[in-house]
Amino acid sequence: MSASTEQQAKQAAADFRRKHRLGVQPLGDLVALIEQTTGHDVAVLDAGPDEHGLTMRDPARGRIFIGVARSRKPMRQRSTLAHELAHLIFGDQAEDLGERSPEEVRADAFARHLLVPVAGVRDLLGDMRDVADGALSAVVQRFLVSPAMAAIAMRDAGCVTSTVAASWMRTHTPQLATRFGWSDFYATLQDDSDRLRAPQGLVSRAIAGYAAGVVSVQTIATLRGVPAETVESELAEIGVVANVPEPSEFELDELPDIDIDLSGLEDDGTSL
Repeated sequence: MSASTEQQAKQAAADFRRKHRLGVQPLGDLVALIEQTTGHDVAVLDAGPDEHGLTMRDPARGRIFIGVARSRKPMRQRSTLAHELAHLIFGDQAEDLGERSPEEVRADAFARHLLVPVAGVRDLLGDMRDVADGALSAVVQRFLVSPAMAAIAMRDAGCVTSTVAASWMRTHTPQLATRFGWSDFYATLQDDSDRLRAPQGLVSRAIAGYAAGVVSVQTIATLRGVPAETVESELAEIGVVANVPEPSEFELDELPDIDIDLSGLEDDGTSL
């Protein structure tokens, strides 16, 4: 990676955190964060084993859709979300991106700087030098990133040597979670990242449509991937019911006149 690409990624990540007043602390729900800060839709989808994330643009409506795959690897899913956010921020075009194009490399670097800023690592570990792998576990658990990301950030923060960081980059999160006692927490993260999730804004608009009587409860259920009965029960519990007008509420004289011109149709002798 060139120094300029790394610096662009680092600066963009710092700018994003500053703009949205995120400080250097760990980021929580990335799906909600991206939706709230960008105004675009984000979803967790079923996808193939080699498909992790995508960004699609609708130039006609000016809308952008980010999708990530369900996964039992929550740290990778978070890095994928941050990676796709980078493409959005930099305005990268999909047709220009190769497997390891400069844009892809920059997006990876942005994800690392966004998720685990060096200043955040220093806040957590203080002035510690030559720390043990328990500190690696603490950074991984705190910032919810892979050991590889954490090791690089710890190296850049001056907490470990390049040699130690390189060896730690081969560590897997479940190993750390089991060894340092947070495997139950990791299992919870796995369950969350392996769940389908529809865009919050889309579901909200669908619920408003349901309340207005123009969207069915099954539509909302399909969006969320849950039974219609579950959705209907949840909405009824908070007092949201479909407002379907009764036929008696309509007066014939209130209906608009409809003028249909059939003069352009010709009878070709075919019966239907």
